[in-house]
Amino acid sequence: MSQAPHWLVDVAGLQISTGPRGHETRLVQDLSLQIAAGECVALVGESGSGKSLSARALLGLAGEGLRVHAERLQLAGENALAFSTRQWRQRRGTLAGLVMQDALVSLDPLRTIGQEVEETLLRHRLLPNRAAVRARALQALQEAGMDHPEQRAAQYAHQLSGGLRQRALIAAAMAARPRLLIADEPTTALDATVQAQVLALLAQRVQDGIGLLLISHDLALVARMAQRVIVLRHGQVVDAGPTDQVLSRPRHAYTRQLLASVPSAASRGHWLASARAEEWPDGQVLIQRTALPGRSAGPAATAQPQHEPLIQEQQVSKHFGRGPQQHKALQDVTFDLHRGEVLGIVGESGSGKSTCARILLGLQEPDSGQVRLLGQPWSGVAEPQRRALRPQLQYIPQDPLSSFDPRYDVARIVAENLPPQDKPARQRRLAQLLDQVGLPAAVLARHPRSLSGGQRQRVAIARALAAQPAAIVCDEPMSALDIHVQAQVLDLLTELRLRLGTALVFISHDLGVVQHISDRVLVFHQGRIVEQGEASALFAAPSHPYTQSLLAAAQHGSPQAPLALRRAA
Repeated sequence: MSQAPHWLVDVAGLQISTGPRGHETRLVQDLSLQIAAGECVALVGESGSGKSLSARALLGLAGEGLRVHAERLQLAGENALAFSTRQWRQRRGTLAGLVMQDALVSLDPLRTIGQEVEETLLRHRLLPNRAAVRARALQALQEAGMDHPEQRAAQYAHQLSGGLRQRALIAAAMAARPRLLIADEPTTALDATVQAQVLALLAQRVQDGIGLLLISHDLALVARMAQRVIVLRHGQVVDAGPTDQVLSRPRHAYTRQLLASVPSAASRGHWLASARAEEWPDGQVLIQRTALPGRSAGPAATAQPQHEPLIQEQQVSKHFGRGPQQHKALQDVTFDLHRGEVLGIVGESGSGKSTCARILLGLQEPDSGQVRLLGQPWSGVAEPQRRALRPQLQYIPQDPLSSFDPRYDVARIVAENLPPQDKPARQRRLAQLLDQVGLPAAVLARHPRSLSGGQRQRVAIARALAAQPAAIVCDEPMSALDIHVQAQVLDLLTELRLRLGTALVFISHDLGVVQHISDRVLVFHQGRIVEQGEASALFAAPSHPYTQSLLAAAQHGSPQAPLALRRAA
C-alpha cells in the first residue's frame, strides 16, 4: 500500500469567528486543507469569501478579536494550535513565507528594498555575516525578476512601479528559502511578461519541493499553477478537487458563474456580470451572455475621425536622470482620444504607460512635444491656465486606498470634485453618484478602510464622475479586484460610457480585460508605441514581435486551456 504524503500543511475543520460567544459570526466554516511538499493548492473566491483570512490563520496572524478553532492544524508535522507567540515568530519567514497582496502598504516607506529583503535573514541569524546576507538579498531580488538588483536594493518603495514593488515582496518572502510559501495575489500588479517570469520562479520552487498555497482571483494563474483548487464562498467550501476537474466540470453554480465572468475576446460586446453558465449533459459548460445595446461582439464602432479629438498627444518625449543613467520613459508618443472611445494601453512594467498617464493628467510635463485637451493647450502651461479644464479630465487609480485621505469619509472624498453648492443639494448629488456606481447612500458615512476593494474602486469612480468629465484615465483599475467584482466594475464603466459618452484611457496589464472593453489599443515598449490599431484586429493578428510575445505570455496562462467551454450570445 502506498503511504499517505507527508503534509506540510494539514488542516481539518478550520473555523474563524468574531463577536461574543453564543452570538458569533462565522467568517470561515469547516475548511479542510492539505498541502504536500512539491504541490500547489489554490484558494479562489470573491472578496470577503475568507481566502486571505484562512491563509493568515495558518501563520497565526488571523488578527485581534478573531477566534480560530480547528480539529487539526499542523505545519510540517507540528501542532500549530499549541504554538506560543515566540514559536510562531521562529517559524514565520523560515518555515513559511508570506507574499502580501498590497505591496505599497506592506513595504516600509522608511526602509530600502534591500533592508526589507534582508530582514528575515538578519532576524533569524541564518547567515554568518552581513556580506553573506547582502549577497543572498541581491540573489533573491534577481530570482524574483528584478532588473539591476544592486540599484533596486538602494531604492525605496515609492520609487518603484507597482510591478517592481510586488517583485520586492516576493524576494523578501523567498529570501530565507522557506519550505512553505503562502502567496496572496502574488501577481496582482504584474504585466503578462513579468507575470510569466514570476510564475516560472514559483513553479521552479514547487518543483524543487516547496509547498505553495496560492490565493488568487485570476483563474488563468490558477489553471497554470495549481494541482488542486478550493473554491470558497461566504467562508464555506462550495467546490474542490483537481484543477482540471474544477475548472472544466465545475459542480457548483458559483464556480460556473466565476468562469462566465472572465473577460476576454469572447465576451467583447456583451455584459459580463449578468452572464450565466449552465452545465450540459456532455459535461461541457455553455456560457450565455447578453449583448450590449447597439454593439455586437465584433469590431466596436470607434469615434468618427471627423470629430475633433478630446485629447491630442503629439510627439511627446520624457526623460529621467542625466548622462549614462538617463532613462527614456517616453519617446515621440503620438495618439488621439475621441469622445466616447475606450483607448486601451498595454505594455510591461517600465514601458512608459504610467508616465504617459501622468502627462495626460497634467501631473508631469513632457520634455518635448505637446498635449491638447478639448482643443486647448494642456501641457507647457501654468496650472492656473489649466484649472478651468481640470474637471474635464479625471483619474481612477490602481490603488484607491492610497489615493484617499484616510481622515476623510466617503462623502468628503467624493465631494472634493463637486462644485460649490448648498448642503441639501450636495447630499442629493452625492447619493445620486453612489447610486450610479451601485453603492447605497449609507456608505457616505463610512471611511475607506472599512470598505472592500470593489467598494473602494466604486468610490473612486464616483469621485471621478462627480466632475462630469469628458474623459477618465484609468490606471490598472481592475488589478486588485476579484473576478465577480471586476465584472461588475467593467459593466459599470461600459454603462457610463454608453449613457454619458465618457471616454476612457484604459491602462492594464490584463490583456483579457483590454480585449473586452477597448475600441483601440496602443502597445507600449521601452517608451515607444510599437503597434496600435482596432482592438479585435490587433489581438487577432499582431504584427510587431513584442506584441506577439505579450500575447504568447498571456495565452500560455489562459484559463481556457484546460476548459471545454461553449459560448453563446
